[in-house]
Amino acid sequence: MKAISLVEPKCLKVIDIPEPVMGPEDVLIELRYVGLCGSDLSAYRGLSPLVTYPRILGHEASGVVIAKGDKVPDGVRIGTNVTISPYTNCGICPACRMGRVNACQFNKTLGVQRDGALTERIAVHYRNAHSSDVLTLQELALVEPMSVGYHATNRGRISEVDTVLVLGCGAIGLGAVAASSHKGAVVIAVDIDDAKLELASKLGAAHTINSTTDGVKDRIDALTDNEGVSVVIEAVGLPETYRTAIERVAFAGRVVFIGYAKGEIALQTASIVSKELDVYGSRNALQVFPSVIKMLEGRDRPFTDLISCVIPFPETFRAFEDWSSAPQRFTKILIEMPTNIGNPII
Repeated sequence: MKAISLVEPKCLKVIDIPEPVMGPEDVLIELRYVGLCGSDLSAYRGLSPLVTYPRILGHEASGVVIAKGDKVPDGVRIGTNVTISPYTNCGICPACRMGRVNACQFNKTLGVQRDGALTERIAVHYRNAHSSDVLTLQELALVEPMSVGYHATNRGRISEVDTVLVLGCGAIGLGAVAASSHKGAVVIAVDIDDAKLELASKLGAAHTINSTTDGVKDRIDALTDNEGVSVVIEAVGLPETYRTAIERVAFAGRVVFIGYAKGEIALQTASIVSKELDVYGSRNALQVFPSVIKMLEGRDRPFTDLISCVIPFPETFRAFEDWSSAPQRFTKILIEMPTNIGNPII
């Protein structure tokens, strides 16, 4: 069957790979949509420390169950639309022993540490295939990126009493905006792109701030009576946003860092101590796929507006080139996987 391999940075090729081999507890999924993530762009540019080459990218995927192993429960039906949880866990590292398997020391995410979903079919353990009788296959492809932001809100213990500042309105940050609003919090979204801030408003942000034209400190002081927000979720990974998170959170507040910083960051540790902050890292997602699916099934917000474009599989090369040259133009790119890929000419 056909797949697209990132042979080396900025070099994609169509390759032939063997059909997946199912285990007795696996399901075989015919892939329909694969979302491209910021980690895919980093790998394409040669900037991801987690990716070795060659690598088949893609970990945000939806598809249809077309076969299953003989030990898969009867409740898992052939023909069901599913999304895929792309993570693994070893079961024996400190994180796994604590039940926080999303932070497994030896996790291997599809498309990152192991080959991913930019192919025709894939076999996964049935527990990693999450179904919905309501959502479309495009909507199901949004579950994984939305789950990362949703998990961050769980890490920050967000509820209806909170005012939440979300720094960065890419797909992950927008997932945090939607989840925070879904939980009843008042959300303030910050970004440098007015189009992404408009989308944040649609997904539940009560206030938006363009940090290139507005004074972030002054706006937040005005919105919080100079107290600061109760929770900050940082979804950018830049020194200035890390520092803003510590500076703008209230005394006894919580800060959740999702963004991977590319280098060392100097922080005012005195603020962390004097404010007695709870500071959390947030990685992947822990047991939230059903909650995200339920949130999306409510369709009380235009979640599909996250999708910037849907690109046919044969045009994947162009999608990466366009994305790399102008990343600000895109929130979420979906690659449409034909039911019979054949031999695309690229």
